[in-house]
Amino acid sequence: MEQPTIALLTDFGLRDAYVGVMKAVMRRICSGAALIDLTHAIEPQAVREAALTLLSAYAYFPAGTIFLVVVDPGVGTTRRPVAVAAGDYQFVAPDNGVLSYVLELLPDVRSVELTQDTYRLHPTSQTFHGRDIFAPAAAHLAAGVSLPELGPTLHDLMRLPAPRLDIVDGCLLGEIVHIDHFGNVVTSIGTLTWTAEDVLQLQPQFGPSRDVRTIDAAHAVVACGDQEVAGIFRAYGQAARGQMLTLVGSSGFLELAINQGNGAAALNIAIGDPVELRV
Repeated sequence: MEQPTIALLTDFGLRDAYVGVMKAVMRRICSGAALIDLTHAIEPQAVREAALTLLSAYAYFPAGTIFLVVVDPGVGTTRRPVAVAAGDYQFVAPDNGVLSYVLELLPDVRSVELTQDTYRLHPTSQTFHGRDIFAPAAAHLAAGVSLPELGPTLHDLMRLPAPRLDIVDGCLLGEIVHIDHFGNVVTSIGTLTWTAEDVLQLQPQFGPSRDVRTIDAAHAVVACGDQEVAGIFRAYGQAARGQMLTLVGSSGFLELAINQGNGAAALNIAIGDPVELRV
């Protein structure tokens, strides 16, 4: 049997022992599992940030990967712990919408509530379900336990509202969804692909319309905060050092950045702020 892969996505950080303890629990149950840290630097309790991070990353993992996603502000409450199979992947997470965006793209979604005591640690803490419920479930899946063995079927997983992406009078109206380590500002305007030297194709990931649009990148204008930026570039280095620019990021979404600088600090913006693409 191929080595199973478990990918961890949490808001735990690395200062405390939480991540290491979850890995230890999983290795005791499935010693052959390959454990990959997707990130543990999600902002505390930022469920939508985790959902968007998962969306941007899942497709690069091998088929059969189990994603262990623990961003869980409702731990110990009536929110349900769940396991989900969809497409070529499986997911273990709290039922708080953190799987919303990835499940929109994957076929054959099947989900269960993690109620089977056999597959959790005892005693079970009310504050660390990552250790006692989610990590054991992920490891048992990796060891060959089937989804139905973990608990009863669910048909009503919680879903988050999609980020804004509206088209009004030829303008694309989106919002800031992420600011990365470098200060690059990721928007909800995407996905975008280059089809010619200065031509982009937009296949909307979010919003009410899924109609494909063609964008003249050289003449587009992006407005965010109190700044307007002309043109959409292919690479950071096409702008002068310290210059504000817009470009298509690695996940296909429109970004604002400063070449070798911090775009978010210069714009003085925050997650959720509006952005406009005039085409």
